[in-house]
Amino acid sequence: MTDSITVPSPTDFEAPELFINRELSLLEFNDRVLEQALDTSVPLLERLKFLCISSTNLDEFFEVRVAGLKQKAELANPPTEADSRLPREVLREISERTHRLVSKQYDALNESLIPALENEGIRFLRRAEWNPKQRAWLAEYFEEELLPVISPIGLDPAHPFPRILNKSLNFIVDLDGTDAFGRKIQHAVVQAPRALPRVIKLPPDETDSGAYDFVFLSSIIHEHVGDLFPSMNATGCYQFRVTRNSDLYVDEEEVDDLLRAVEGELPGRRYGDCVRLEVAHNCPDTLSDYLLGRFLLTRADLYQVHGPVNVNRLMSVLDAVDRPDLKYPAFSPRLPQILSPSGDLFAAIRSEDVLLHHPFDSFLPVVEFVRRAGSDPSVLAIKQTLYRTGPESAVVDALVKAAKAGKEVTVVVELRARFDEADNIELANRLQAAGAHIVYGVVGYKTHAKMTLIVRRETDGLVNYVHLGTGNYHPKTARLYTDYGLFSCDPQLGNDVHEMFLQLTSLGKVSDMARIIDAPFRLHDAIMAKIEREAKHAAAGRPARIVAKMNSLVEPAVIRALYAASAAGVQIDLIVRGICCLRPDVSGVSDNIRVRSIVGRFLEHTRVFRFENDGEPELYLASADWMDRNFFRRVETCFPVMAKPLYDRVERELALYLADNSNAWLLGEDGGYSPARPNEGEAELAVQRRLMEGPG
Repeated sequence: MTDSITVPSPTDFEAPELFINRELSLLEFNDRVLEQALDTSVPLLERLKFLCISSTNLDEFFEVRVAGLKQKAELANPPTEADSRLPREVLREISERTHRLVSKQYDALNESLIPALENEGIRFLRRAEWNPKQRAWLAEYFEEELLPVISPIGLDPAHPFPRILNKSLNFIVDLDGTDAFGRKIQHAVVQAPRALPRVIKLPPDETDSGAYDFVFLSSIIHEHVGDLFPSMNATGCYQFRVTRNSDLYVDEEEVDDLLRAVEGELPGRRYGDCVRLEVAHNCPDTLSDYLLGRFLLTRADLYQVHGPVNVNRLMSVLDAVDRPDLKYPAFSPRLPQILSPSGDLFAAIRSEDVLLHHPFDSFLPVVEFVRRAGSDPSVLAIKQTLYRTGPESAVVDALVKAAKAGKEVTVVVELRARFDEADNIELANRLQAAGAHIVYGVVGYKTHAKMTLIVRRETDGLVNYVHLGTGNYHPKTARLYTDYGLFSCDPQLGNDVHEMFLQLTSLGKVSDMARIIDAPFRLHDAIMAKIEREAKHAAAGRPARIVAKMNSLVEPAVIRALYAASAAGVQIDLIVRGICCLRPDVSGVSDNIRVRSIVGRFLEHTRVFRFENDGEPELYLASADWMDRNFFRRVETCFPVMAKPLYDRVERELALYLADNSNAWLLGEDGGYSPARPNEGEAELAVQRRLMEGPG
């Protein structure tokens, strides 16, 4: 379902009709992810992974975005987005679209993926399909693994409805008969133990099973639920799962210790207000309504699903199945020759700037940058920002060793990186124990910049070596996300990074910087000025073009500036992976704007901004998307690519993204996306596959 609009006056760039709602745009992105699960050109187990990703994305959408909208609707807040829709109106449309999306997910699972997996000997066995040996083994599994830790709760005045953990697997049970005390109990709740896997692989030798036969934990509980209620008859057993508001709230003006405040808020995330109820498709309306009443939800919040209520748990199957032929071919990131493992890393960077494009280029040099600094007697100090880095991080290991070796190590840890708060607290404590200086950014602003500074004493004095990136210092996601990283010892760039770290630690005002454009102070004004400069060039008949690649485009003033530039004749190509609130192809407004989204093997995460500037083009990489939060509520970096070979490489790679006709989706005026396809006689081009072969 796409938006229908009435085209406004060509000069009315404020008109709400010109803006796509951000929540609905995010749902469109999730639909594009789900389409990968239906694409038969994608390896089968990777298709299953995309289904799981779409389920995880939808969970987070409800936990954060829908939860926030519900709060606004309850408070009768006025519209805050540029499209001017009321929260209640948006919630109604979200409900309609997500119900269709969930139906599509389960259709993909039941009608496409499960049959295709079964043809490959990967089976999910229903209870009716269990053979005697499987049944016996699963009964033993229930007795030994489940029964000792499960706590069924018969509901009566002494046993009230239990607190249900966010996104946990539960069962509502219909009972007939009397309990041990002669009382009639109608309902019970069974909560699946959190420690047990949701998908169990059957041992082939013991159960006469295939090599890859699996059973859902829910099926085992369902089969043996009667054993949990002696003397009573379980007449019905139905899965359910509730999704809760999981956004952390910390009143930063009232806290004096941000670490303790965030730690204190984390447990409450599991029991926030309910926003969605998922139940088995065959659950009677009486029980569904009973659950809705318990969770203070309406039928618009109810999702009846034909299959496991926690589809994302199928992700474990990818590791359990050793079938390389059903996965993407193995891929080894390349290592630029100048960064040879046996070479002098600092000498290489001193000789020229080095650009890495992950995952096509290895992330190892980034880890080595910090590791070698820790053991280099000439290095005096290491400073780094950490937003997301993972619970087990080679980067953090290197920082710990450097601190223990006596280096001055300063780390800016962002405690409020959503859903990574607990990991970041643990890493911060570990670094502090090693002797590193730890700060938690700036109250009221997330530190989202990705930067490392190494101060080294050399024959001609102190030299600043820097790494600036578009993505996180996370070795695992560096193999899954596309990101640029730049090594340089340019004195001006190094001084800019030094100034930014001073600001983050001392909170003093930064003087004007030579290379970096920072948020929240200068980035928005700079982007607006560069867009307006292109419009002036176009109006004067000079070369004018904008190519921008990012994850999300939301900020209204920037969108209006792009509309004005388009109306002035600027050719604008936008590569926006996720949310895009700009509406292309509106006559007189955005005729000259084209928007595409790339969805493929890797998650597109680079931010690249190119401005033609009358034949003297400028090219920037950034940690920031064009969103309100990045411009005004985060510490971000936007930095130029100055070396000609590196500039040329990024420009060639941008051209490949614009030519992709395999994994690209084109945004239309109505807010819907259509897949790009090769024209007649045109060769197929998938940019990610092309970049795996070599640099652009």
